[in-house]
This record gives sequence, C-alpha cells and structure tokens, in this order.
Amino acid sequence: MLILYHAPRSRSSRFVWLLEEIAEPYEIAYVTIPRMDGGGAPDASNPHPDKKVPALVHDDELVTESAAIALYLSDAFPAKVGPAVGEPGRGAFLTWLAFYAGVMEPAITAKWRGQTDADPQAAAGYDAMERRLRAALATGPYLLGEAFSAADVLVSSGFHFARELMPMGAEFDAYLARIAARPAFQRAAAKDAP
Repeated sequence: MLILYHAPRSRSSRFVWLLEEIAEPYEIAYVTIPRMDGGGAPDASNPHPDKKVPALVHDDELVTESAAIALYLSDAFPAKVGPAVGEPGRGAFLTWLAFYAGVMEPAITAKWRGQTDADPQAAAGYDAMERRLRAALATGPYLLGEAFSAADVLVSSGFHFARELMPMGAEFDAYLARIAARPAFQRAAAKDAP
C-alpha cells in the first residue's frame, strides 16, 4: 500500500498529483507541519525524520525528499511516469530529477531571498536555469519531449507554488496550461486539502 504523508499547499501537494498520474491505490495521511507564517506544528504521526513533507511509505519502506520520491515511484510503477532502467530517455529523466533538486530549488530560493539582484553568481545561476528550461520546452511539450514524466511534476510544481519567482514567457504559460489540463492534476487539486 502507498501512503503519502501530506500537508495541504506544501511540497507534498505535487505527490498527490503524481500518485493520481500513476493511478495505483494510495492513501493520504494528512499531517501538520510548521509553516513560514509561524502557524502549524510538527506532527508526531509523521514518519519523516524531520517531521516535514513529503514522506511516502510503500510496503513499510519510507522514502523522503522530492527527487527520491519521484524516482522511487517511477521505478516502482514502470512505464507510467518515467523511463525504466535501460529504456531510451532514462538519462535525461534522471538528469531532470537531479536538476530540479540541485539547480532549480537553489535558484528559486536565491531569487526569493533577493540574492539574484545583489549577487552576480546567484543571478548567473538563475539565468542558466531559465535557459535550460526554455531550451527543453522549445523541443517538446514536456521536458522529455512528447512523454510526460515525474520530472514534469517536480519542475512545474515550482511554477505552481511560486509563479512570481519563476521565469516568465509564452512557452512557460503554454507548459503550465498543458499541465493544468491533465485530469490527474485536476483530481489532485481537489484532494490537496481534506
């Protein structure tokens, strides 16, 4: 059984969506987390070692961290949200998962903190992220071309969570419209909060 430990309107929201894309039975365990506004609190029922979300339990296996969960689910349910080991596109898929965690999130955080305005290195990192995303979307409707994947869930979630911090332009707007039109995305949005 798949159990997602989830706090509404948080980083775990994208995994409600990914689980809807996979279309395997799962449960949502709603938990509280500390919020940036000072509200919320750690939830003792949350198995995440830091009491954060997302946390996924599958057959007694605990997986945390967004890129790890995306990879775990794509491997556990082959041919649904990413290329399997040995299939074409696997390298690009893994690259995008790592790019999200290692490049996108730090660049978004730097922009949020105002570092991209004051630090040329932070600005260059953000610009490089933007160029890479533009190049990918210029060649296909999704990051892997014609194939939607868990990488799209991670990358597009940055746009949904903090649109004002993300690159602007028609190619990004069209990408987000394609994402929002997905039935699994719409089902997940309805399930985000209890």
